[in-house]
Amino acid sequence: MGATFDLLADLPVAVDSYALEGLRADVSSGFERNTTVIRLRGSGHEGVGEDVTYDTIDHTIQQQAGSVHDLSGAHTLAGLCALVDSLDLFPQAPQRDVSRLYRRWAFHSAALDLALAQVGRPLHAVLEREPRPLTFVVSLRLGEPPSMAPIARLLERCPTLRFKLDATSSWTPELIAELVASGAVDSVDFKSFYSGTPVDQAPDPVLYERVAAAFPAAWLEDPDVTTPATAAALTDHHDRITWDAPIHGIADIEALPFPPRMVNIKPSRIGGLQKLCDMYDYCAERAIGAYGGGQFELGPGRGQAQYLASLFHPDTPNDLAPSVYNESGPASGPEAGGRAGLPASPLPPAPAAVGFRWGV
Repeated sequence: MGATFDLLADLPVAVDSYALEGLRADVSSGFERNTTVIRLRGSGHEGVGEDVTYDTIDHTIQQQAGSVHDLSGAHTLAGLCALVDSLDLFPQAPQRDVSRLYRRWAFHSAALDLALAQVGRPLHAVLEREPRPLTFVVSLRLGEPPSMAPIARLLERCPTLRFKLDATSSWTPELIAELVASGAVDSVDFKSFYSGTPVDQAPDPVLYERVAAAFPAAWLEDPDVTTPATAAALTDHHDRITWDAPIHGIADIEALPFPPRMVNIKPSRIGGLQKLCDMYDYCAERAIGAYGGGQFELGPGRGQAQYLASLFHPDTPNDLAPSVYNESGPASGPEAGGRAGLPASPLPPAPAAVGFRWGV
């Protein structure tokens, strides 16, 4: 165990039962989001976590099966997490393998929250870290055909916002010039690791060259650096390249084509409490920067990811904007042009008095 997990591993946690709660919402990327809240109960307390598996059928099957796993008894937190890891949490094989990590993290999150509730302490106190104001960016796609309109609507309501944008081959030089003029772009995501999804973006050396030249200070996330033409387009920009989709643990960092200055640590994608703590320790020891990322959480998962970011990497461009930015309204709905305020970055620290919860 690493130094960070050592602080948590021996926390006692007693489990009586658990329950499942399904959540659903239409989100800003144009799809119906479903998640499942895990409610782990013991000794009069409750711990929560959120399963951010993307396929609705996987949630439906889980919720219909109900609370089929026996987690009851007195454990240490490390022991309870090991018990969870020994179980097949899917009544049927999931639609995609990464969902196993998402669901495991939901149970680990609930276990951590319950253990902290039972000892009456908040996460930051046990980790001996102070929550700090959380810098965030708003992640957006600009539509097809792409337009400045979503950014303009949000900047009208919160002029200090910063953005992480999904670049597409349909970005024109004129649009890129408008984006540059906004001065609000911190990160550009090339989405090269996605296949068979609505956000696929094929390797495009012209796009890479234009973006790298236009945004000399922006982070460049998940480009294709194996196809010769796109690799050549970014040869002089390795120090700005960050990685998200391929990062599930330390081994994935070590397998990257060159040492990174920055990686996206999504707790749900790491898929386990000890693995996550070891990632934080590994990056700190090697001076690798980190930023957090969300998964269109609808329940406690977004706050939990914000809490971790506030403790381990509060000053980086965390893709953890408050959930209101994931709703269909703020950037695209009929009320989007209104002047009602939106939460600005940085967010003030909002840890709960006990447990692994943020903003409650």
